[in-house]
Amino acid sequence: MNKIIGKFNMLLLLFFIGCSLITVAQESKTVTLQEAIDLSLKNSKQLKASKAKIDEAVAATREAKDNRLPEASVNASYMRVNKPHINIKTASSSGSDSSAISPGNINQVMFGMANVSLPLYAGLKIRYGIESARFIEKAVQMDAENDRQEVILNTVEAYINLYKAGLAVKLVEENLQQSRQRDTDFVNMERNGTLARNELLRAQQETSNLELTLLDAQNSNQLAVVNMNLLLGLPEKTQLKTDSASITQDAQLKTIEEYENLALENRQDLKALDYRKKAAETSVKIAKGDYYPSIALTGGYVAANIPKFFTVTNALNAGVGVKYNLSPLWKTEAKVQQAKAREQQLAANAALLDDAIRLSINKAYQNYMLATKKIEVLNKAVEQTTENYRISKNKYANSLLTLTDLLDADVAQLQARLNVAFAKADLVMAYQSLLQKAGLLKQ
Repeated sequence: MNKIIGKFNMLLLLFFIGCSLITVAQESKTVTLQEAIDLSLKNSKQLKASKAKIDEAVAATREAKDNRLPEASVNASYMRVNKPHINIKTASSSGSDSSAISPGNINQVMFGMANVSLPLYAGLKIRYGIESARFIEKAVQMDAENDRQEVILNTVEAYINLYKAGLAVKLVEENLQQSRQRDTDFVNMERNGTLARNELLRAQQETSNLELTLLDAQNSNQLAVVNMNLLLGLPEKTQLKTDSASITQDAQLKTIEEYENLALENRQDLKALDYRKKAAETSVKIAKGDYYPSIALTGGYVAANIPKFFTVTNALNAGVGVKYNLSPLWKTEAKVQQAKAREQQLAANAALLDDAIRLSINKAYQNYMLATKKIEVLNKAVEQTTENYRISKNKYANSLLTLTDLLDADVAQLQARLNVAFAKADLVMAYQSLLQKAGLLKQ
C-alpha cells in the first residue's frame, strides 16, 4: 500500500513539474516599444563588443602615456671560471709595461647592475603618440555611439515587423471566422436546396485558402518573435506581444537641407572618421620624429665581486645620454609617405561618407513622404472595398452576383485592411530611419 502511495506521489510530482515547464515554455510577455529599446540596449551583444573596443582604446592611451615614465632594469650574472692568468698593463720604473698575476684560487665571478633612464626628448614622438591614441579613443567612442543608434533602429524595425506579423494573424483569423460562418450558412442552404453544390465547394475552398494563409502568417509571426527575443536577450520560447499604442508617430518634419546640416553635426560615424583623420595627421609627425635625436637622463648602480681577488660596491653613476640614429636619414621618408597616404585615404573616405549621408537622407525623406501618401490612398481603398463588399453581398443575396465575385470582394477587403495597417507601421519606421540617417535617433 505504501509503495502504491509513493508511486502516486511521484507521478503527481512529475505532473506538476511538467505543468510548470509548459507554463515556462509558453510564457507570454507584452512589451512596449520603449521597453524593447531599453532591453536591447542592455543586452545587445554588439554594444558589449563596442564596450570592449573602448576599453582596449583606453588601455592603448594609457600605454602611450606610460612612455613618459622612466625605464628601469636590473641585470645580474654569476659565472664559474677556470684559473685565469691575468695580465695587467701598467707603467713601471723598470720600463716594463705589464705584470702577470696568477691568483691562487679564482673560480667564480659575480656581477650586478641596475639602470634607470628617464626620457627627456624623443623628437616629440611620445607627445604625438599620446595625442594619436587619444584621437583613436575618441573615434572608438563615436563608433560605439553609432552602434547604439543602429541597435535602436534595428529594435524599432524588429518591433514593427512583429507588430505587423501579429496584426496579419489577427486579421486573417477574423476573416477566417467569417468564412467559416459563411460555410455553415451555405451548408444549411445547400441542404434546403437553395444553393448549388459547386458554390458550397467554392466557398469551402476559399476557407481552406484562408487556413493556409493563416498558417503562413503564424509562421512569420513566430519567426518575428524569435528574432525579437534574440535582440532583447530573452528566452526564445517567450511569446512576445506588442503594444499598438506605443507605435505612434508625432513627426515634426524638417526640410532635407535641415536634415543634411544636422547630420554633419550629429552623425557619430562622421565624427569618428574626423578623429581618425586627426590621428593620421599626428602619425605623420610621429614618423618625422625619427629625424631627431633622443635625450634621456640616466643613472645606475654597479656591484661586482671576484672572491679572493677584488670587490666593487657603491658604484653609482648619473648623467645625460644622447642618441642619434643616422639610418632614419634615408629610411624615414618612406614611413612619412605611408602616413601621409593614410591621411589622404581618410580624407577621401570622409568625402565619400558625406555623399553617402546626403543620399541616404534624401532616400529616407522620400520614403517617409511616400509612406504618408500611401496611407491617404489606402484609407480610400479600405472605404471602397468595404462598400464594394457590402454591395456585393446584397447583390449575391438577390442572385445578381456570382459567389466568386463575392469572395473576391471579401479578399480585396481583407487585403485593403492589411495594407493600411502595414502602411501606418511603415510610416513610423520611415520616420525613425530618417532620424537615424541624420544622427538624431535617441532612446
